[in-house]
Amino acid sequence: MEKVVWTIEGMTCSNCALTVSKFLEKKGMHDIRVNPISGEVRFDKTGDATTDTLVSGIEDLGYSVASLGTATTVKKAPLLGNHKKRFLFCLIFTLPLMLHMLPWHIHWLMNPWVQLLLCLPVFITGMLFFGRSAWHSLRNGMPNMNVLVAMGALAAFAYSLTGTLLGLGEGYLFYETTASIITLVFFGNYLEEASIRSTQRAVDTLARSQSVMANMIAYDDQHQEQVFPVENSVLKTGDLILIKTGEQVPADCKILWGECTVSEALLTGEAKPLYRQKKEMLIGGSIIETGMVKAQVTAAGGETVLAGIVQMVKQAQGEKPPVQKLADRISAIFVPVVTAIALLTFFISHFAGHIPVGDALLRAIAVLVISCPCAMGLATPAAIAVGLGRGARKGILYKNATSLETFKDIRQVVFDKTGTLTTGQFTITAWEAPGIEETVFRNTVFSLEKYSGHPIARAVAQAWKTNAPLRWKQVEEIKGKGMRATDAAGDVYEAGSWKLLYDQPPAGSHQVYVLRNGQCIGWLNLADEIRPEAAAVIAWLRQKGIKTFLLSGDTAEKCAPVATALGIDITIAAQSPSQKLDYLDRLVQQTPTAMVGDGINDAPALAKATLGISLSDAAQIAVQSADVVLMNHGLQKLPEALGLGKHTYRTIKQNLFWAFAYNIVAIPVAAMGWLTPTVGALVMGLSDVVLAINSVRLFVKKVDR
Repeated sequence: MEKVVWTIEGMTCSNCALTVSKFLEKKGMHDIRVNPISGEVRFDKTGDATTDTLVSGIEDLGYSVASLGTATTVKKAPLLGNHKKRFLFCLIFTLPLMLHMLPWHIHWLMNPWVQLLLCLPVFITGMLFFGRSAWHSLRNGMPNMNVLVAMGALAAFAYSLTGTLLGLGEGYLFYETTASIITLVFFGNYLEEASIRSTQRAVDTLARSQSVMANMIAYDDQHQEQVFPVENSVLKTGDLILIKTGEQVPADCKILWGECTVSEALLTGEAKPLYRQKKEMLIGGSIIETGMVKAQVTAAGGETVLAGIVQMVKQAQGEKPPVQKLADRISAIFVPVVTAIALLTFFISHFAGHIPVGDALLRAIAVLVISCPCAMGLATPAAIAVGLGRGARKGILYKNATSLETFKDIRQVVFDKTGTLTTGQFTITAWEAPGIEETVFRNTVFSLEKYSGHPIARAVAQAWKTNAPLRWKQVEEIKGKGMRATDAAGDVYEAGSWKLLYDQPPAGSHQVYVLRNGQCIGWLNLADEIRPEAAAVIAWLRQKGIKTFLLSGDTAEKCAPVATALGIDITIAAQSPSQKLDYLDRLVQQTPTAMVGDGINDAPALAKATLGISLSDAAQIAVQSADVVLMNHGLQKLPEALGLGKHTYRTIKQNLFWAFAYNIVAIPVAAMGWLTPTVGALVMGLSDVVLAINSVRLFVKKVDR
């Protein structure tokens, strides 16, 4: 089984995605994921179908395969290979055809054979695209919008050709209708593609940042350092690079020499330049604002943080939130229903309404060309693309499309304390170890805590770091309590919270206790600061009527000052990991609840919540289990994350309302004969543009309100 990633052009809505997905499924492919906005298609290649067979089949459906990953080169696009070229070609012949409709008649244009000659290139071009796509979609069992366009154009052309061959007169000539339908639908498709591309601009900006030049360092036969430019795509882990002021960091790397200030705004939304020095990490895609460094590549290509972000957003775009299900069900039956309505319109108009055949046919054709299943299919993907793209640009990563919709229901937010509401940058304020030499005690504590990922343990290990740590025979983590290690002599040492000694937190308990063979030999106290942005975030939540909780494993006397200072509604302290899960489970059963944690020790709670929100360093995004990641420990981004989710859902609802309302109104209007097929074709094309424009407004809307 082979994992395949292709890029397909020409898809504009979920109806297109369904067509491609159905085709691949019919050919035996598995785990098919189609993103109609970015054009990315992922599937597991199985069975006997060759790549050429799959490409040919997709192109028969009316789409073009632009990329087959990195290994295969796709054939050059044909002469009329996109909607803009098709529109301009058809326009040359359609404009003269439309002249005979002017008040003053151009005599030679009234000749039916001249009209046939002018219409024929447009009709052939239209049938090669719409007709072939319609036929293959019908054969595939998933009729698409091109079926309606092809039927309308074919009906008008066949009726006109019959009138020409039999010499039935002007009343049977609708060549301009045939040409205008095809030309205007091509024009609408071109506008639609351009509009859809605009919904991708944030993600495209990130994607373009993946491809830059790098200054690679190498050494000649005289061991002299040489610097030469290369594309960052050829870099690999371990390569040495030079990065100068104003240059983009070409890959994730570790500084070996020099210092700099770097902007990570493209990746984390953090506008303030950050200082970086020797042994610190640089994220690929960030910009060196001042300074010059030599660095060693730690991750390149698809393994970088930037690549991970782009991939995460693309995958989320390809998923469907629950609100899209109704539109998908309607889209699946839309074409047969509209075809039936068009036939009824013709028969009722002609036989019951006694309207001439030509006029009845025009009504039926108008019904076909004004109907737009793409509008319903585009409503959700367009809004999702903009919402996810804006989030990624601001350092807010939604791991799936459903999480955007889930935000609208959140009525409670639970916060972890350490590293979430506080900075997690602890300093040791007091310690005591009676009867033990200071250096021995410090070395023992460091040797234990260096194995823990807890913020308190990391702070202690950093403060008391030594070059000669103790060697343990065995080291393990005691879940929710601390660390335990056994030395060569069989003595058991432990370092952790009060839970190592007590069932309930005693008054005046310390933050870290150190035990040897079950007996306390010392303790430490540490201080942590409340994040400066935390108060504003909590105030914003309370203003929105969202209840706030502080759920922590720390003691009540440590949690109470934080909760009081921030104005948190309810504080639940001294909770073990299992107790946290139980409490969170009860909250989730009551009402939709979000959990905000630092993503290190809170993974189970984040998974249990209705919506898990992790505050993360950019380099940790790949290992987070949360639904949403606020990069660069961006607690201040929580209001925008919540607001963006709600406004994206609101935009989806607006789009769906417009799509349904448009079709509900437009089809009866066309059936009543109140507009021509030409006007219908133009309005149909513009309907999708309206949805795209409404979605693009998300880029500039103020959402944290």
